[in-house]
Amino acid sequence: MTSLKARDVQVLPIAADTTVLRSRTWDRLKFEIEYALARGTTANAYVIKSDKTALFDPPGESFTDIFLAALQQRFDIKQLDYVILGHVNPNRVITLKALLELAPQITFVCSNPAALALRSLVEQELEILVMRGEETLDLGKGHHLQFIPTSSPRWPDSLCTYDPQTEILFTDKLFGAHVCGDQVLDEGWTTFSEDRRYYYDCLMAPHARQVEAALEKLSELPTRLYATGHGPLVRYALIPLTQAYRQWNQQQQAQDIKVALIYASAYGNTATLAQALASGITKAGVAVETINCEITEPGEIQQIVEKCDGFIIGSPTLGGHTPTPVQTALGIVLSTAAKSKLAGVFGSYGWSGEAIDLIEGKLRDAGYQFGFEAIRVKFKPTDVTLKFCEETGTDFAQALKKAKKVRVPRQQTIDAQSARTEQALGRIIGSLCVVTTTQGDLKGAMLASWVSQATFNPPGITVAVAKDRAIESLMHKGGNFVLNILAQGNHLGLMKHFLKPFSPGEDRFVGVTTQESHNGCPILNDALAYLECSVQNRMECGDHWLVYAIVENGKLLQNSAVTAVHHRKSGSYY
Repeated sequence: MTSLKARDVQVLPIAADTTVLRSRTWDRLKFEIEYALARGTTANAYVIKSDKTALFDPPGESFTDIFLAALQQRFDIKQLDYVILGHVNPNRVITLKALLELAPQITFVCSNPAALALRSLVEQELEILVMRGEETLDLGKGHHLQFIPTSSPRWPDSLCTYDPQTEILFTDKLFGAHVCGDQVLDEGWTTFSEDRRYYYDCLMAPHARQVEAALEKLSELPTRLYATGHGPLVRYALIPLTQAYRQWNQQQQAQDIKVALIYASAYGNTATLAQALASGITKAGVAVETINCEITEPGEIQQIVEKCDGFIIGSPTLGGHTPTPVQTALGIVLSTAAKSKLAGVFGSYGWSGEAIDLIEGKLRDAGYQFGFEAIRVKFKPTDVTLKFCEETGTDFAQALKKAKKVRVPRQQTIDAQSARTEQALGRIIGSLCVVTTTQGDLKGAMLASWVSQATFNPPGITVAVAKDRAIESLMHKGGNFVLNILAQGNHLGLMKHFLKPFSPGEDRFVGVTTQESHNGCPILNDALAYLECSVQNRMECGDHWLVYAIVENGKLLQNSAVTAVHHRKSGSYY
């Protein structure tokens, strides 16, 4: 990853009368799980200058000054007619207020939920055009804009815009990626595949049903370019990425086990916690149905709760109380959800956390069992907090899967050929290793035996990592780890230690002697040898990720020992 921390605005024409202004940072803007790859980001704004001039999605306050300076250098801001907003959040208010001081004549164009939020946040008289899906906006010269509401629990005010003149679809949050660079379009688009998949898993998977509905609406538009809110614009991967979104949506909705994740969020902190929990749940192969109870009808909440296998409720504390929408949703849960369903509670607060205690108390009194201790976060969550929530979500999902296996007896008769194949596959052996990694304040470790040398030049290895492993999210392209190879006869203690289940956020290295490697990851002092590795690529393979890494350094720690080897009797488990 580049060490640059500068911020700038890249301004380039992309079509007739259409310009992109990419506010860029190579640094990480805030503690949210979708930024965890720490590759920077771009906040993409657009201008159509025709008979009338429209600005799309000015960036948040991190870029206010440099964005407005770049905008004024290229355009006469006093001739700006419209500001079109794909969604509204508090982070944009500083930029919008500064924009209004320079151009008080502008009219905002947005959805009705966005209009309500905008008036509340800006707190001054505004000219607003509300687009519900039927209305259009004529900028002249064929730029006759169409608007498509694409509401979701995370962004209930989401609105995409289509320009038939250029066949550009302004997608706001859809199809984005948090990655920073000079490349505007996605030539060589496979380079961005991991970033786009990670972005989808973090932001879209928890409301796959709504994303699928949005794709159906957008499929009718003849589109040649996705003008995304973040990352490179999508031209070359337009068809493959759209197909991938559909495939990922189908995978989410086809899961047998589902969790209802119900929340409201006052300042975005509770929503961020919900996002981290959802990420942990989905990586364990369990679907999440996210419910923003501020915008969801009671009947819909009831239907989702009835069908779910477990539920989690999150709430902020406002004035020492639980917000009314959360109280309503809690009442529906108490009257609808069977007592056998696993429950969870989380929330953020400023000075007190009564809402979390109230929800937990009512669920406990009603006889529900909890999948984890209530999560209470004061103010803004940190990286460590979000990793804790992700691991908690994974544990919650695994508990549901285990319970369902108990309820559904395993098939008694197993095909003889399948059994023989499993036995044969199990005869593939692997060296026993411990993978250790560090990323900022986060540390991870796992016992691994699916390890192999993959290349001579450069020296490289592959490691198979199960999707539900806590360490998985720390082993993306550009990340570092140490492969600690265990010694036969001296491996049982380390093997036992790293095989035991760890609680979310628990330090994996308590009681283990380590030293720091050149890449910052722990070396186990009792290992036979170690290799310092840099992740180059990942490939999705069924229920695992296959991670390919270059070996940058290594050392043999015990000259006379041999490698510990893992023998299995079946290829259906480790």
